[in-house]
Amino acid sequence: MAWAALLLAVLFCFTAAARADAPLGATGCKMAGDATKMRIVVNFDREPDVKWFLLRGPNRLVVDLPRTRFALDARDVKPRGLVRAVRYGDQGHGSRLILTGKGPFTVDKLDVLKNDDGSGYRIAIDMSAASEREFDDALANQSLTTGSTVSTEKGERVGTGPVSAPGHRFTVVVDPGHGGVDGGAESNAGTVEKDVTLAFAKELRDKLAAVGKYDIYMTRDNDVYLPLDERVRIARQHEADLLISIHADTIAVKGLRGATVYTLSDKASDPEAQALADRENLSDQFAGMKIEDDNKQVTDILIDLIRRETHGFSMSFAHTLVGQLSTSVGLINNPQRSAGFRVLKAPDVPSVLVELGYLSNAKDEAQLLNADWRGKAAQSITNAVALFAAAKAGTVTGG
Repeated sequence: MAWAALLLAVLFCFTAAARADAPLGATGCKMAGDATKMRIVVNFDREPDVKWFLLRGPNRLVVDLPRTRFALDARDVKPRGLVRAVRYGDQGHGSRLILTGKGPFTVDKLDVLKNDDGSGYRIAIDMSAASEREFDDALANQSLTTGSTVSTEKGERVGTGPVSAPGHRFTVVVDPGHGGVDGGAESNAGTVEKDVTLAFAKELRDKLAAVGKYDIYMTRDNDVYLPLDERVRIARQHEADLLISIHADTIAVKGLRGATVYTLSDKASDPEAQALADRENLSDQFAGMKIEDDNKQVTDILIDLIRRETHGFSMSFAHTLVGQLSTSVGLINNPQRSAGFRVLKAPDVPSVLVELGYLSNAKDEAQLLNADWRGKAAQSITNAVALFAAAKAGTVTGG
């Protein structure tokens, strides 16, 4: 009996040692999110010993693992959203998972968690689009977290509001709505919104550049399709102080005309604003993209991250912009409105959507196609930007 017990103990130790020497099993992967925020979850058959670090050129997250047998479905690791490429494999002494970002990013969290059903463990990675400065800061500080799967508290990783690097010039991102396969609205005469918004955005860019005090970027400068979250990513990664999205819609009420300025809100200010937001938010469907709003976890994260300070800045600029436009172009009744526009959801970039006019109205259409009118309207927006930039810099008060 004693010999039998000893034999069982030896067999148990041998089996345990063999299991310890066996490769870790990566059994599945899930990725969810968009170009501004992603969550990546990798499942393992037992607890992995994880170390991670960042690299640049291109921007990458490297996750070092023990020797791992990867049994991942190619469809589950297909690049999407903020992740431009996924690579994994054996490194001789161990294995490695590499996530390449679509530009700079921050790792909000990287945790090793036990699955609730006891079937194994998982690595959960949360990534957010960021600026080059923020990525460089993370590189400089990564010795504080490398080798540990415990993330720092969010308050220690990000600031409490939109804070720019020393020497940062006031930065404006101009976003011409629609583009490529997504033409947007179209008038009875055949004028297409994507062409109107691009022509006006170029005019606005040139007037802002002429001031000589700002850095100006365009989300697109030609006829190309750009998903809504990509537009948000561009603004965030340039550490924009302001995003101005340009549109020119149509409406069933032919007599309705004039410009409108929209800001973001969970609840629309009126039915017309809600209807417009619904139409604009469908832009991604033109390229056959699946909109992930049904992913409540990611959506809630995005909504929770919309900072009160950023919203206040957006409202302040909208108020200033309405005041400037009122002196040069026609406005609709109640011209400052709000709704849940996806393109305005950057949590740390004050953002407005400017509806220049309605292509369904012949007079508005004629103005939108008139170079003099575009110049006048673009100058009014430029004047509003100057007032807003000065107010943010603390050189003037009010708006």
